[in-house]
Amino acid sequence: MLYSFLEMSRAALMPWRAAANMTRQSLRSPLHPAFDTLAGRTTAAAADLFESLTRYYGKPEWELSPIEVNGQPVDVVTDTVWSKPFCSLLHFKRDRAALAKARGVKVTELKDRSVLIVAPMSGHHATLLRGTVEAFLPDHEVYITDWTDARRVAVSDGRFDLGDYVLYVREMITALGDNPHVVAVCQPGPPTLAAIALMAEDDDPTRPSSMTFMGSPIDARKSPTVPNKLAEERPYEWFRDNLIQTVPAVYPGAMRRVYPGFLQLTGFINMNFERHVDAHWDFFQHMVEGDGDSADRHRQFYDEYLSVMDLTEEFYLQTIHDVFQAHTLARGEMRVGERLVRPETITDVALLTVEGENDDISGIGQTQAAHTLCSNLPEALRLDHVQPGVGHYGVFNGRRFREEIAPKMKAFMAEHDKGA
Repeated sequence: MLYSFLEMSRAALMPWRAAANMTRQSLRSPLHPAFDTLAGRTTAAAADLFESLTRYYGKPEWELSPIEVNGQPVDVVTDTVWSKPFCSLLHFKRDRAALAKARGVKVTELKDRSVLIVAPMSGHHATLLRGTVEAFLPDHEVYITDWTDARRVAVSDGRFDLGDYVLYVREMITALGDNPHVVAVCQPGPPTLAAIALMAEDDDPTRPSSMTFMGSPIDARKSPTVPNKLAEERPYEWFRDNLIQTVPAVYPGAMRRVYPGFLQLTGFINMNFERHVDAHWDFFQHMVEGDGDSADRHRQFYDEYLSVMDLTEEFYLQTIHDVFQAHTLARGEMRVGERLVRPETITDVALLTVEGENDDISGIGQTQAAHTLCSNLPEALRLDHVQPGVGHYGVFNGRRFREEIAPKMKAFMAEHDKGA
């Protein structure tokens, strides 16, 4: 009922949103008598704020600008190279002719390493990792998992749980076929490690050259954060009975049982509620003052942040149970179908873990736990990095990621590339 009520509320607000749009557009016209007056700017800013707070935020576009290689622009286009109902594998194809020209080599000599970025399936779209993608584009073939919003997957396409996630990741690694470097950001850490463990046990020739886990809850018992404590304090039945909703008939996935993205977003906002209130107040003030650049930066961030997706009931509940309550991977009890996941079988896939000093989602030690689980991995294939002064998002985005973390990741991949 909550999901349907939200949709009805959104529909009821449409006339008000239309009025707000007309108001702000009218007041920002040089022909309006109140244009560039304090009263006019204040009213237009209020209308703009109302519109932004009541808007439906759809899936963002990638909108990648041409990358710069040796001072020359290289265009990038997005191509789907693998697809199933709940995920597509995207390849960011660079203009090879322009890239070769920028490097002063022949097109046939371009042999960059492949990097598969496994994006979180935890409420936001893969575009949240735009900065991560951009950091690797100048010198790598970059691929990313583009998980599908569950409300847009028909019930006839079946169910999707944590085990399916593991198998999807394995299939995508195999589809690339050139021993890629795999980077799992946050939530996909446990299922990605499980996928690589299955490949190692099967002696799969397409297994990755390296695996990097960034701010991931490999073992959520270590340095528990507010989300970790919430998951442990509430019984499994509370999540099942209170957080699962039915997709309304207006979406392709009508009648599918899901954990709605708007509930996840509410949780994220409540963790830093005052910060978000201050940000919107500053946004209002910037518009009144005519500071368009600051207002545009606010819009750019929140257009991404407020765009959320639904998760299937079975995936969400199994993640709550296996990752945050029973800790099955950390305890050596995780199963994919009938198979026991055995990280100790990984002996030749290099391991890098990256954590943020101020991470309030995955505390220090949760990602490092991967080193303990991969007990038969030689020391020469291991590296752990804790980045000072960054929180959860700073682990994979922002200035310190670009200047300190990404170069370390690239050097690690170059050192352990099987195709080098």
